[in-house]
Amino acid sequence: MTVLKIVISIIFVIISIALSAIILMQEGKSNGLGAVAGMADTYWGRNKGRSMEGALEKFTKFAAIAFMLLAIVLNILND
Repeated sequence: MTVLKIVISIIFVIISIALSAIILMQEGKSNGLGAVAGMADTYWGRNKGRSMEGALEKFTKFAAIAFMLLAIVLNILND
């Protein structure tokens, strides 16, 4: 049981570091004055899912879910 706990802890640390780095790499959500003038809906805004920013958002969602699940599993294993 302790080997499993160590492996899960290592994966937990790796995911937490990766999650922090991915969040810091993302752009801010504010559009600035472009949203006021109606310029927020550009080609890059409409095709965001296919861009690097879209991929970062998807990875953030999956990493956050994995982070929470591993935290719960580690909490159960500590009992």
